Amino acid sequence: MAKIISTCNVNGVRAASGKGLLEWLAATEADIVCLQETRATDEQTRSALAPALDAGWILSHAEPGLKGRAGVAILSRHQPDAVRIGVGLLQDGTWSPVEEFATLGRYVEADFGDLTIASVYVHTGEADTPMQDEKYRFLDAIGARMLAHPGEFVIMGDWNVAHTELDIKNWKGNVKNAGFLPQERAWVSSMLAAGYADVVRDLHPGVPGPYSWHSYRGRAFDNDAGWRIDYQLARGEIASRAKQAVVERAATYAERWSDHAPVTVQYR
Repeated sequence: MAKIISTCNVNGVRAASGKGLLEWLAATEADIVCLQETRATDEQTRSALAPALDAGWILSHAEPGLKGRAGVAILSRHQPDAVRIGVGLLQDGTWSPVEEFATLGRYVEADFGDLTIASVYVHTGEADTPMQDEKYRFLDAIGARMLAHPGEFVIMGDWNVAHTELDIKNWKGNVKNAGFLPQERAWVSSMLAAGYADVVRDLHPGVPGPYSWHSYRGRAFDNDAGWRIDYQLARGEIASRAKQAVVERAATYAERWSDHAPVTVQYR
């Protein structure tokens, strides 16, 4: 079973690989790394990550349905027992993805023994538009999978939702914006009420952040004016074994290889 699990929106795997992602993968002690927004086909992703794959990482990838959009992956030290693409449900042992989201490249999950790991990318949305309605439908589909899963489960990624005022620096200026809307925040609360743990928040209670995303614009990074939108949500025995969580924020703006930082959790 994995002991260290990390997640990061790479903001384009080809670009990130040239900016420091490959060096980070070579140095990390993580057993499993979930990636979001690869924005690349399977072939392009394998090419961009070739040095890491040659070094032993195993790639499970859901390629984007639209060019330059989404794409999620799981990198693991060991071969998964099973891989499922597209959020859905197991029905009589067969994976049935939700048709609307089956080929968009926003969800992939893999089994490692008794543990299931999922990498998810929830798009940003826009208040009072069809994009936001689609975001709610996608969250509902993810929620159905989370509630139906019977065992050890860690689902992680870029949720594009800041749950509470502690999770966004400028919350007062975003109360009517996608990412901090009441219905989005209520969805996170419902998953926690159903037994999932936001393991990073549980290990950093009552403090602002730690923020995992900072805009490239202005001085957001330097001023730590960020959002905490990259979560690891865990249910089962593994949730109680989370012992340390860190947002691997770059030392300087120039050293960033994505506008998101890896969120890494060590489990006992």
